[in-house]
Amino acid sequence: MKKQYQYLDEINFPSDIKKLKISELKILAEEVRQEMIDAVSVTGGHLGAGLGVVELTIALHYVFDAPKDKIIWDVGHQTYPHKILTGRKDKIRTLRQGMGLSGFTKRSESEYDPFGAAHSSTSISAALGIATANKLEKKSNQVVSIIGDGAISAGMAYEAMNNAGSSKTKMIVILNDNDMSIAKPVGAMSTYLAKLLSGKVYFSLRETFKLIISAFSKRFSDKAGKAEDFLRSAVTGGTLFNSLGFYYVGPIDGYDLDGLVPVLQNAKKLNHDGPIMIHIKTEKGKGYEFAEKSHDKYHGVSKFNIKTGIQEKSKSNVPSYTKVFANTLIKHAEKDSKIIGITAAMPSGTGMDLFSKKFPNRMFDVGIAEQHAVTFAAGLATEGYKPYAAIYSTFLQRAYDQVVHDVAIQNLPVRFAIDRAGLVGADGPTHAGSFDITYLSTLPNFIVMAASDEAELVRMINTSVEINNNPSALRYPRGTGIGIELPDIDEKINIGKGRIILEGKKVALINFGARLKECLLANEKLNKKGIKVTLVDARFAKPLDENLIWQIATDHEAIITIEEGSIGGFGSHVSQFLSEKNLLDNNLKFRSMILPDKFIDHNKPEIMYKDAGLDADAIVSKVFDTLNSKIIVQKQN
Repeated sequence: MKKQYQYLDEINFPSDIKKLKISELKILAEEVRQEMIDAVSVTGGHLGAGLGVVELTIALHYVFDAPKDKIIWDVGHQTYPHKILTGRKDKIRTLRQGMGLSGFTKRSESEYDPFGAAHSSTSISAALGIATANKLEKKSNQVVSIIGDGAISAGMAYEAMNNAGSSKTKMIVILNDNDMSIAKPVGAMSTYLAKLLSGKVYFSLRETFKLIISAFSKRFSDKAGKAEDFLRSAVTGGTLFNSLGFYYVGPIDGYDLDGLVPVLQNAKKLNHDGPIMIHIKTEKGKGYEFAEKSHDKYHGVSKFNIKTGIQEKSKSNVPSYTKVFANTLIKHAEKDSKIIGITAAMPSGTGMDLFSKKFPNRMFDVGIAEQHAVTFAAGLATEGYKPYAAIYSTFLQRAYDQVVHDVAIQNLPVRFAIDRAGLVGADGPTHAGSFDITYLSTLPNFIVMAASDEAELVRMINTSVEINNNPSALRYPRGTGIGIELPDIDEKINIGKGRIILEGKKVALINFGARLKECLLANEKLNKKGIKVTLVDARFAKPLDENLIWQIATDHEAIITIEEGSIGGFGSHVSQFLSEKNLLDNNLKFRSMILPDKFIDHNKPEIMYKDAGLDADAIVSKVFDTLNSKIIVQKQN
């Protein structure tokens, strides 16, 4: 039964919030927090970050006039309260479900989402772009970006602040300091923010917000100097943000609406030619006991019981690919002291948290800094170490120049463990690993592998340990394996050699990656239609197993490649080889099954792959189409 709320039931858009008194906003905050907990308990998703910014979200919409004023959230996983308050309340229980709300901000979803985001540290750059456009158009619209303490540690955020500080362009940046990104923040910035909090006056603003109002309102008056100097010296001293050209205020209490609202109101009214930084202190997981006590503050959760906090567990006993990777690497690291683990702020997501427990001095979380992670790994490789850079496919995109310039050109043996390869389900297109086969296989010197199951992943890790003369990458999907016995760590594979799984006639399926299971299902359906296929697990996109491909091309009427990646990947390399060797001139039919030329919206992975045309039924249809068969394929419901 749907809960009844005193104020939230009457809030459909931000204009409704403005009708309330500040004392009523406090009650609304608790109602929004409860509604968010209820919704995420049903859908799963990101919980802790949104709970921490409920009051901030309400204050922003109370003060600013969205969508005319632009409110830009970094990453976007903390925007569930924002969605509840901007016309999407009735759809909040469709979060991350098929045809439902995105788990992040999305321009096509709402006019209240002026900039889509699911990767970190983009908000200040985007806000400066929008603010500059306003300036050129002589518009008075306000532009506000909200960035976390973890996200502001990334290089892109520094680049944006450096540009913003010298631009003389009015914009407001809210630094949401919760001392907790996905994992605990690392690096000098987190230490710096901690010093601001411990070494300076911490404004709860219950007694002192009048001083801040005064400082803002008298910014350009004759008496501004004393008030402003007191505030800035008492709270910040000489800060990095001041040096970068920001008018800095804080840190202040992110839950004190009596103070937070006036500060935002006066920042809005401040006639200041340049960026303003308002540093607020919040707590991830705020208001939900189990989230507050959790080590990761319930960053990402599955469905859960609100009363107990217990999350719904996978019914499968099969380990995830991520865990298989971590455990296998640990076994090798026990024997080889040169193995180093590296992650970019995703220790739990990549399995590097497990590696760190065993080897705390040999695992490096460099923060949200994929570019640095790659070149850091390259530096280690020059000194004879064996760095494993464990980075999601979608995040490795952010470091492509470093992969090319610092690793490939120098032919350094950095090992890339590429998690979340292929389509990833509820996180949608922003987190899909769609392009890494293409962007890595084009590079000279690289060895590119893809695991078709968890046993193959172990063999590829075993093999990668001994690759000392080239950069290499092994990709594997999100989720659990297929449930087969794992080999020991001595079992390796030959570089550039595939394997034949089934031998048939006429048509050969050459699989690269985790679609092998669907190929086997397709084979069963084809057998019932009297067609026996040859099935190959390619293992390598680079180097290709040219001898095996040559053999198959001369023995079959048709070749179909299957991969969980975009155009330009494995199939393109096979096609190039066949063309160069004139094998396509011998009446050989060649087809390539890849991800379609579109971004696929979030859904269950099996539905996404069906939409992509990469499930068993699609493979069967492709076989018949390629052979020009008139047999009708009965698709399974």
